[in-house]
Amino acid sequence: MNHLWAVFYGIIQGLTEFLPVSSSGHLALLPYLGNIKDPGLSFDLAMHIGTALAVFVYFHKRVFSILRNLFNIVKPQNADQFFAQYFIIATFVSGSLALILKPLAELYGRNHLFISFNLVFFGIILYFIDKYGKVKEDPFKKENGIKAAFFVGLFQVLAIFPGVSRSGITITAARMFGASKEDSSSFSFLLSLPLIFGGALLKARELVNSDATFDYYYCLTGIFVSFVVGLVTIHYFLKLIKKIDFKYFMHYRLLLGAVVLFLYLRSLSIT
Repeated sequence: MNHLWAVFYGIIQGLTEFLPVSSSGHLALLPYLGNIKDPGLSFDLAMHIGTALAVFVYFHKRVFSILRNLFNIVKPQNADQFFAQYFIIATFVSGSLALILKPLAELYGRNHLFISFNLVFFGIILYFIDKYGKVKEDPFKKENGIKAAFFVGLFQVLAIFPGVSRSGITITAARMFGASKEDSSSFSFLLSLPLIFGGALLKARELVNSDATFDYYYCLTGIFVSFVVGLVTIHYFLKLIKKIDFKYFMHYRLLLGAVVLFLYLRSLSIT
C-alpha cells in the first residue's frame, strides 16, 4: 500500500458505495488486480467510514429528524415519526444478524467465486424488481410499513458479503414494497450509517486489543478521498436516478462477475 493506492481505494469506494454495483466487491478485487498486499477488511471498513460521513453530511437534516423522533417511535403520529420507527427496526434487524453472520463473511466473503456469483445473481434480481415493481406511496412514511422495514433490514445484512451491494440489495427490497427509486435510495443511504459506524467501533476495539499493524496515515487518506467522492456521487446519483434504467447496472455486474470468474479460473490453472 502507498499513497496512490490509498487515494485509488477512496475513489473506488466513493463511486461504488452508492451505485448498486458492490463497493466491497470492488475493494476485495483491487489487491488482485493491482498485485498489492490485501489491506484486509479493516481497511475496507475504514473506506466505508468515509462514505458514511458523506451520507451524514448530505442528509444531516434527516439524521437530526430521526434523532429528534426517537422517543416517539412506539406510537408514531406523523411521517417523520413513522420514518424514524422504520429506520430503527431495519437497523436492529441488520445489526443483530450482522453479528451472527460476521464470522462467515470474514471466512468466505473474499472468495472470488462467491463474489462473482453475488454480483451476477443480485444484479439480475435488482433489475427485475425495478422493472416490474409498482411504485406506490412511500412505505417508510405511513402506517403499516413495519413489514417493509423488517425486510429491508433483513436484506441489508446480506451486504456483508462482497459482491452483493448494500445499496443494491436495500433498494431492491424497498422497491418490492412499492417505494420509488428516489425514496428507496434515500432510505438505503441513511441505513448505512449505524451499520458502518457500529462495525467501525467493533473493529477498532479488535485492533486495539490485538498485535496487528494498521497504517492509519494511508487509512485517513482513503477516508478523506472516499468522503469527497461520495458526496459528489450522492448528489448526482439522486438527481439522475429517475432517468437511470437499472439494466445498465445489471449489465455492468454481469460483465464484472464474468471478469471475476475468469480471474478465479485463471488462478486455478496457474497453481
